[in-house]
Amino acid sequence: MKVCIYGAGAIGGYMGALMHRAGADVSFVARGAHLEAMRSNGVRVVLEDDEVVARPHCTDDPAELGPQDYVVVALKAHSVPGVVDALKPLLRDDTGIVTAVNGIPYWYFYRHGGEYEGSTLESIDPGAKQWNTLGPERAIGCVVYPAIEVVEPGVIKHVYGDKFPIGEPNGERSARVQQLSELMAAAGLRAPVLDKIRDEIWLKLWGNLCFNPISALTCATLDVIASDSDTRVVAKAMMLEAKVIADTIGVNFRVDVERRIDGAGAVGAHKTSMLQDLERNRPLEIDPLVTVVQEMGRLVGVPTPTIDVVLALVRQRARMASLH
Repeated sequence: MKVCIYGAGAIGGYMGALMHRAGADVSFVARGAHLEAMRSNGVRVVLEDDEVVARPHCTDDPAELGPQDYVVVALKAHSVPGVVDALKPLLRDDTGIVTAVNGIPYWYFYRHGGEYEGSTLESIDPGAKQWNTLGPERAIGCVVYPAIEVVEPGVIKHVYGDKFPIGEPNGERSARVQQLSELMAAAGLRAPVLDKIRDEIWLKLWGNLCFNPISALTCATLDVIASDSDTRVVAKAMMLEAKVIADTIGVNFRVDVERRIDGAGAVGAHKTSMLQDLERNRPLEIDPLVTVVQEMGRLVGVPTPTIDVVLALVRQRARMASLH
């Protein structure tokens, strides 16, 4: 089983190292000091009570690797449009592209059904390049729940979580998605196959939509955002606007707004990924987490006044930090 991890940072490196240990033919595409460290010493994953050292083939040139059975795209979502052409040497007609990214994926309206079938989203897929080049038919949905970080080049620390729900866009329990689930399970990862992967995508996005930009604007951690009456009411308003959009396109939330906010608060004094990126002078995931919800609201005719205001503010915050 040939698996390429495209973007072997924290999440990708963790997944790939464990799948390599489980016997898969894994390769990494990475860059910079992290790539050089992995080339020299392998990738070291520090777990709570274990340590995994893997030595997959590591490169910054995917053309070296040839066609794969699965390509796990584990980049920050805003980086994906820029690597579409570089992904092409990894693809056969039957290659599965596992979208292990935050937010709404490029294939969202593929085999969705209804009046929005086949719609593309400019905020996450400019010019429909991912849709037209990678093909939505190759896509396998994946929701990323673990917290993991690169603590130094070549060294990845697992903080918590091992769950990566996956699913076909049409809900089919296909041979390829079952095979991927079994491979991930052999690696010690929980990858349940869901027949409604979009529900899970939205459940995670529901929190990311509000907690990420609010944290970037206020520097507050999750526990503070959820418990402070002022920020909680803003988060709730954004989530309720998003829920109307999601309801319109057939999404079912298995928890209500209050429980979702409480669940985020229970994580504790955790800095969101957007706040971490701001502090590290990295580009912010504004479009895949916030702009895309605004765009979907426009598509289905649902107003998003609170989302619009927060989006304008976090865009300005990024511009002032020269990160957007």
